[in-house]
Amino acid sequence: MLKFKIKTEVRFSDNAIETLTEFSDVNAVIITDAFMVSSGVSKMIAEKLSACKTVSVFSDVKPDPTIELVSQGVEYLKEHDAEIVIGLGGGSSIDAAKLMVFLYEKVTGKKHIKLIAIPTTSGTGSEVTQFAVVTDTEAGIKYPLVDDKLIPDMAILDPQLVVSAPPSVTADTGMDVITHALEAYLSTRWNDAADALAEKALTIAFKYLPIAYKDGANIKAREKMHSASCLAGMSFNEVGLGINHSIAHALGAKFHIPHGRANAMLLPHVMEFNADLAHNFGASEDTRAARRIARIARRIYLPSENTKVAVTSFIEELKYMQKMMKIPTTLAEAKVSRDEYEAVKEEIIESALKDACTETNPRPVTAKDIEKILSKIAVW
Repeated sequence: MLKFKIKTEVRFSDNAIETLTEFSDVNAVIITDAFMVSSGVSKMIAEKLSACKTVSVFSDVKPDPTIELVSQGVEYLKEHDAEIVIGLGGGSSIDAAKLMVFLYEKVTGKKHIKLIAIPTTSGTGSEVTQFAVVTDTEAGIKYPLVDDKLIPDMAILDPQLVVSAPPSVTADTGMDVITHALEAYLSTRWNDAADALAEKALTIAFKYLPIAYKDGANIKAREKMHSASCLAGMSFNEVGLGINHSIAHALGAKFHIPHGRANAMLLPHVMEFNADLAHNFGASEDTRAARRIARIARRIYLPSENTKVAVTSFIEELKYMQKMMKIPTTLAEAKVSRDEYEAVKEEIIESALKDACTETNPRPVTAKDIEKILSKIAVW
């Protein structure tokens, strides 16, 4: 039996942030990072919450939130008797807020704390998913956690909050959207509802990501990328991801490469692996993954007279986007040395194999397969 459920109420488009004025007579806590404070964004959010009893700001979130950080946040929520929690920022801030609320409810016995996610980047989809990633710094491992209770109650998608994102962040997060949607579309747990969301996310992202990258002040492009990110999040929340994310999680934990960037570096090579054109040469029917990639190629108007041409065109389009948005394509360009890589290569492979995302990859994967994919970016 298949199922599909959307728990999160989504408020979107220009001025969506005004939603916050509806909350009153509660203790609100904003979970965010130092940049949101220095840029004045957290202050603006706090002002929208002026009808609340108290508004407090926890601004210690850093990229790749750690177990220790989440514990500190839980204590902060207890200290301020939080009744509403707002996760403000990129994926790290929203993931941190989700984990803090989840544990806060457990340790205090409070029935339900309202969790509101306000993304300031268009990429993670964390505002509508049951996933959160936490880093164990001692072990050098990122753990993707999955629980329905991690899904925010509300997501506020206001494009005005994204216009200040620099081109490099726009590129990284935008390619994260594309990776989410693609891996959901190829997932072994696919269903029609998730497919529809993934297809729409991809058609939006391929059209509007280049525009948002070149002109960050383009509100329509920013709004569309916010929508694409949310749709992709809804899709993969139901059907899972694949080895692109499994390997990216491991790379990010070892080398602190931004998550979207790691995904982008791997994506052409993972799509080539999943399509399996070479191994399937001469077969009476192309692989399901290849047929699905070809379908997306047609939707974004790439050459697609047959499956092989469509898949090849799609992979070349991914490489073209990498180049045009100045995304690193090798570990050398990502400032990782050969010695650093060789020292932890086996750990990366082992971590990727154990990652929960690997379970729904469309093609079974071995350690040798992951090593071969890594070899495509392990270039100096």
